[in-house]
Amino acid sequence: NKREDGGNKEVVASYWGIKGEEVKKEDGTPWKWNCFRPWETYQADLTIDLKKHHVPTTFLDKLAYWTVKSLRFPTDVFFQRRYGCRAMMLETVAAVPGMVGGMLLHCESLRRFEHSGGWIKTLLDEAENERMHLMTFMEVSQPRWYERALVFTVQGVFFNAYFLAYLASPKLAHRVVGYLEEEAIHSYTEFLKELDKGTIENVPAPAIAIDYWRLPADSTLRDVVMVVRADEAHHRDVN
Repeated sequence: NKREDGGNKEVVASYWGIKGEEVKKEDGTPWKWNCFRPWETYQADLTIDLKKHHVPTTFLDKLAYWTVKSLRFPTDVFFQRRYGCRAMMLETVAAVPGMVGGMLLHCESLRRFEHSGGWIKTLLDEAENERMHLMTFMEVSQPRWYERALVFTVQGVFFNAYFLAYLASPKLAHRVVGYLEEEAIHSYTEFLKELDKGTIENVPAPAIAIDYWRLPADSTLRDVVMVVRADEAHHRDVN
């Protein structure tokens, strides 16, 4: 961009138009991501139990379980074996529950003049982690125009439905998320199978994923799916 005096106008990558502080990596090189900082990165726990399942016993458990199962069918029909695009699109919804739960607990804490027990930050961190999954898979698979349009509808419906469900029964809402995460683990496991068979090309891991999960520089898409699946297992246990 040119100024009237012929100079270049600096482009600032910030929502408010204010340049953020310069951050560097441990090796002294510039940190290039604005959506997260070095102190927010971590190494995923790949030893987490992927087969854990909460057997539905109460009415609310069964309602949550079959609600999630009923949602899986149209998802399978729409995406079929396009796991990269499936992961990207579903992460636009997966980041909603943590934000809704954190927001409602935040407001409740304000109304009651009491501490939250740490759950507000836990749920907001979950929402942010799911959003980073989306930022990662955007680098792998670009959504088509009708898939972008679908996000508006699905996210709008899901946000309001989950909001009302959380008001009615937080336990039901968290159980729904727990079962959604179990399905996510299954989907990412199938994703890994397709990568191992060569059906999906095991491309180099996006740079954003390498920095976010502190992965080796030569990591691949398979390594990314592994750490994302571990994240989903952790969210399953929390919920």
